[in-house]
Amino acid sequence: MTQTVQLPLWLFILILLFAAVTALSHFLLPSVRWFFRRRLERAVTRLNTRLKRPIQPFKLARRYDMIQRLIYDPDVSREIAIYARENGVPENVAFQKAQEYAREIVPSFSAFAYFSFGIRFAKTFARSIYRIRTADANEAVFGTVPDEATVVFVMNHRSNMDYVLVTYLVAQTATLSYAVGEWARVWPLSSLIRLWGAYFIRRRSRGALYRKVLSRYVQLATQGGDNQAFFPEGGLSLTGALQPPKVGLLSYIVDGFDPESERDIVFVPVAINYDRVLEDRVLIAAHKRGDRRFGAKITVVLGFIARKFWERIRGHDTRFGTAAVAFGDPVSLRGHGVVEDVDDLSRNLMGRIERVMPVLGVPLVATVLQQQGALPVMKLEAAVAAVMAHLPEQNLAVDTENLGKEVARACRHMHQHGLIEERDGAWQVIDGQQDAVQFYANSIAHFLPAAADPPDDAADAKEISAPAGS
Repeated sequence: MTQTVQLPLWLFILILLFAAVTALSHFLLPSVRWFFRRRLERAVTRLNTRLKRPIQPFKLARRYDMIQRLIYDPDVSREIAIYARENGVPENVAFQKAQEYAREIVPSFSAFAYFSFGIRFAKTFARSIYRIRTADANEAVFGTVPDEATVVFVMNHRSNMDYVLVTYLVAQTATLSYAVGEWARVWPLSSLIRLWGAYFIRRRSRGALYRKVLSRYVQLATQGGDNQAFFPEGGLSLTGALQPPKVGLLSYIVDGFDPESERDIVFVPVAINYDRVLEDRVLIAAHKRGDRRFGAKITVVLGFIARKFWERIRGHDTRFGTAAVAFGDPVSLRGHGVVEDVDDLSRNLMGRIERVMPVLGVPLVATVLQQQGALPVMKLEAAVAAVMAHLPEQNLAVDTENLGKEVARACRHMHQHGLIEERDGAWQVIDGQQDAVQFYANSIAHFLPAAADPPDDAADAKEISAPAGS
């Protein structure tokens, strides 16, 4: 036992390395993880005292635990057996497929990443790009939602800035989980999005097993009090107008809701409008081609963000006009009762979004110039005032007492964007930019007399609103 053993130096170093790794994994790392987890739990506890809607345990669960819970869910297990039988594969192969889907969908939320970086980024970036306006009634509308209910924000999709805006606006109230499309599955954006609590979905997947895994995750999340946000249109609007809704995620939430459960689910319609949509040229080009292939690259996006931050640091005004957000009347699933037709509910929610759509300066000027052609400044201001007479006063996100200033600012932004020009004392649309001008006019076209009649469910919209204070 005491004799000398000779070893080559490389083997001795290798043994020391394995011993160090073993010591770290069995003794030091668990203690370090426990130490940091305890600190994180105390930080989340303090944070929850400041949030109106505290972060629920479901959102803080470890990603591995959530994946295990999802793939062993009874409904998913039944679908795995069906998949194996229909595709002639062993159940363990079908199980691995379900596990891949779960790993793809389930986020890895980090309260530290969300509040220390995510919210600060959203606030700084949103303010560097836009002047942000919110409807006066937003706080009152949100205040009618019971504290213990799961909130589901149902939003129109005008720009990828929608994610940033709404996250920033509700930062002092709650955390949000977004349903994010495949466009964000690029490194390093995908890792950041997972840390911020978003989950990825395949828009074009039609496999029953995938849909079951996704639906059960969405249902577990809403049942666990994880506040959600999604776009019923299913993608960015290519025309600037609201698009017909799709019912995928909405049907998952409705199907998984138990009216007898303690936790209600309340849908909050959110209308978003912009003086400038950053991706407008890309969207218009896709609409002309008749597809949804967007040519923007992640390097271009990151370069744009870096330039804006640099210009902002140097004190330059980098904003592209105003971005406005308005909340519509909420819909309580418990108050609504049994949903016999999800399509009707979806159209009703889109109708509520339509009715509270903010009206901004650029859409107003775009509407006038598209309809009447070139106009001198004074006549343009009068024409804008005439259009505003047809619009609901509560939807106006412009300073009506200083309309001349608002029109001048809108014209300046449109001129900088290359949409209009001043010639012989009159503003007119630049040749070849009619589609872009129409893109902005479409956002408020439904308010004007020539617009189509509102949906049939508009008349009885208030019947399924969540009661105030309920």
